[in-house]
Amino acid sequence: MIGQLIGVIIDKKPSQILLDVNGVGYEVDVPLTTFCELPETGVKIVIHTHLVVREDAHQLYGFLQLSDRKLFRDLLKVNGIGARSALSILSGMDANSFVRCILDGDIKLLTQIPGVGKKTAERLVIEMRDRLGKWSEENNVDFGELKPAIKLPPTKQAEADAISALISLGYRLPDATKMVNKVAADGLTSAELIRLSLQGLANN
Repeated sequence: MIGQLIGVIIDKKPSQILLDVNGVGYEVDVPLTTFCELPETGVKIVIHTHLVVREDAHQLYGFLQLSDRKLFRDLLKVNGIGARSALSILSGMDANSFVRCILDGDIKLLTQIPGVGKKTAERLVIEMRDRLGKWSEENNVDFGELKPAIKLPPTKQAEADAISALISLGYRLPDATKMVNKVAADGLTSAELIRLSLQGLANN
């Protein structure tokens, strides 16, 4: 298991970074909450990782905070939640706000996260409430103001929304990211990015 990487950011885009670790480039998928906290390219960082091994790929997921990785792993224990869904959830809401929603049973706010419907939100609350009560105590959480969504500059937000939508359609995060990045341009809405991404796939 690869649990931590220390390296220099050589490229970054919503949902993924490329990290140079002693001359080896690691592609690491990150939630938008982590992406928004990243320094500029060329800066050395420590990122806590979770490795998912599949028949067709070895996928690294990364987080700046250990508590965020723990929350990601807790999400993976929920019935029906895979790595893509867990990353999408943590992209739509910061960790503290998500935990607060679970503890408060706020189904309405949870369903504002892309890809989370009412049934999924209810399952999250039922299966995670006790576990996250302990999580908040262990991490000395001061919930403060509830932050329902991560906000990026308009262009980047449109790209992030398009990627989340493609993931909800069943595409893997790396594939969805590449599809959107290929057609991304200033001024395009998320709907336009999705349409162009799907058209590009159909034309290949």
